[in-house]
Amino acid sequence: MKKRDKIIYWIATVWLSLGMLSTGIVQLLQLEENIQSMELLGYPMYLLSILGVWKILGVIAILLPKFSLLKEWAYAGFFFVMSGAIVSHLAVGDETVTLFGPTLLLVLTIVSWYFRPASRKLEKL
Repeated sequence: MKKRDKIIYWIATVWLSLGMLSTGIVQLLQLEENIQSMELLGYPMYLLSILGVWKILGVIAILLPKFSLLKEWAYAGFFFVMSGAIVSHLAVGDETVTLFGPTLLLVLTIVSWYFRPASRKLEKL
């Protein structure tokens, strides 16, 4: 792996991890802003707890060495959650600024996944 690719991977992965960890914690705390956002989107409040736990576990999976299959699931989960957030905000006509966070995390997910080292990929069959 080229040094440049390794640097890109770690920068994207650290920022992705920080973003997912912080939003996961905030969702677990169920702050008023998150509750209002979920109500606007039409989702039940218990979804905040589920998403918060999954995001934190996903961060752990991505940062731990080995466990390639678990990493693939975590990346897929991050992709689905962030793309779902973007579509949800668009569907209810939210302000464009609400798309920035999920779009940034979606891009970081894709970049981190694409540039991950061979040791963090599934073995080819």
